[in-house]
Amino acid sequence: MSVESVMKKLTAIALSLLGWCTLSQALAADVSTEVMESKRAMQAKYPNQYASWQATSTQAARSDMLASYPAAVILWAGSAYAKEYHSPRGHQFAVADVTHTLRTGVASGEGKKGLSASCWTCKSPDVPRLIDELGVEGFSAKNFTDLGSEMNSVVYCSDCHVKGKAALTLPRPHARDAMAKVHLPFDKQDEAMQGAQVCGQCHVTYYFQPERSNKVNIPWIFGSSADLIEKYYDTRRFYEWIHPISKTPILKARHPEFEHWSRSEHAKVGVTCVTCHMPAATDGEGKEYTNHQVGKALPNYDAVCQGCHENKQALMKQLTSAKSQIAEKARRVEQLLVKAHYEAGAAWDAGASWAIMNDAIMAIRHSQWRWDFAMSSHGSYAHNPQEANDLLDTAILQAEHARRALSEILSMLSVTQVNYPDISTKEAAQQAVGIELDKLTEAKQAFIKQEVDKHWPAVSRTGY
Repeated sequence: MSVESVMKKLTAIALSLLGWCTLSQALAADVSTEVMESKRAMQAKYPNQYASWQATSTQAARSDMLASYPAAVILWAGSAYAKEYHSPRGHQFAVADVTHTLRTGVASGEGKKGLSASCWTCKSPDVPRLIDELGVEGFSAKNFTDLGSEMNSVVYCSDCHVKGKAALTLPRPHARDAMAKVHLPFDKQDEAMQGAQVCGQCHVTYYFQPERSNKVNIPWIFGSSADLIEKYYDTRRFYEWIHPISKTPILKARHPEFEHWSRSEHAKVGVTCVTCHMPAATDGEGKEYTNHQVGKALPNYDAVCQGCHENKQALMKQLTSAKSQIAEKARRVEQLLVKAHYEAGAAWDAGASWAIMNDAIMAIRHSQWRWDFAMSSHGSYAHNPQEANDLLDTAILQAEHARRALSEILSMLSVTQVNYPDISTKEAAQQAVGIELDKLTEAKQAFIKQEVDKHWPAVSRTGY
């Protein structure tokens, strides 16, 4: 082939790529325009709801949960959760927070499989649009960083409502599937349960199905309790990752608020997420509307709580006591599990076999699952303190069982000393499990500067 022919082919390819880039930019511009037009229309039609939705931008405070509870670094060693884990904040930060967290990392490189795009699932109304375009598995098979430029808006009206209307809807396939599993199909429910299910699209535990391109799945085949979800996972021998110290196949719970609420005293009397966290409000003209700021219930005590809890001080005392009791038990489980992980590690180092380790390892797995199911649920002390306490009580027993079994194994293997890690601070715990936070942060900041700041929509930088 002549040089001239080669140049012609290269020119044609370049022009083709240029055309594709231009088309992609045009499509992105069309989507952005559509988003803006939709927002203007909804603002005009539902001004109070829209203004309160925008007010979620004032809920900017968050806490470093690993700094508060360094033992979690050890429990989550081997996963991205040990790198960074913050408390949640307002919906306006949904896209930016998942973009900037160390847990989502950086681009994996051309042709390489990185973190699944499923991590976007609950962050933007652009997700149902992309699922419609790509299919459920086509979407989840994409890399997380591949679709960042598509996330034009944060959690928005169409995540919960039929487009342009007040009627509720459930646009995410995994949520529709889950409600069918527990015999609560969305279209057969009253408005109160539909409202709870809308919140439950995202405020629910889930996992990524490896055999289905990492699509989101809610594990309710047997039911939605911690015991029945565990049965599902154990039956299919599923695990999220292998703990690098104890070799335990770990399960991860993710904010199971819907599950806790569904078995609560509140649920029994028809009090839902919307009742407490999106109370009725009145504007300056006396018009009533639903407050879409989605905040804490107690600041709205008179409107939200007083109907059932006549004494505010008594309610505050009850909540403080429940929170303290749950926290005390959680710290107990964490201390037991940290020691169990390292005792298992010492046993492996001494030549232990799976035949003698299986019982102890499964006890660690089950204890940590219950601890996680209790603690990953935001506000379990208010939503369902009885269930949280029961989970932690069982977790303590399981962790103690694991340590007794490991003590016998260590004695049999003539191990007389176990080196436990320093978990006095997040930094010490991360050092113990080999997390080089400075390097991770440097790589993440470079990715944000080179890719996010230049090519992703403005919502990916909200609050940063």
